[in-house]
Amino acid sequence: MSASGMTGTLPPMPKPVLADTGPLYALADPSDQYHLHAHRQLEQLTASGRYVAITFLTLAESYTLILRRLGTAYAHVWLQQAVDGSSTINPEPADYIRAADLIMAYADQPITMFDAVAAAVAERLSLAVWTYDRHFDLMRSKRWR
Repeated sequence: MSASGMTGTLPPMPKPVLADTGPLYALADPSDQYHLHAHRQLEQLTASGRYVAITFLTLAESYTLILRRLGTAYAHVWLQQAVDGSSTINPEPADYIRAADLIMAYADQPITMFDAVAAAVAERLSLAVWTYDRHFDLMRSKRWR
């Protein structure tokens, strides 16, 4: 059928929410203070037709944190689930330059390159960030709530 013969409207395309390490780690660690909160938020996120996107830098940071705190076997299972259950985004070279600009603009704050690159990617792609980190507010990132 041609597009002109179609009736009704197409459902809206799902929109990603860019995840920071905080919620990703909270989902993984049952002893984390935000564990249950993160699970409720993930349910809300998916119920609203959204899905999780993760920059490769955030994936690496989260994996390393889980590896160090929860062990190798747990980290490997988490990594497979993260790769299977989310969309990954490779930052562009300009995102790193923008991240450096953000870090220098807030030189009195301990903003990591991981967070600054995520903020730059979110800015470039007009994505909300799922985070518990106040530095994203300083960098003027739109937060998913």
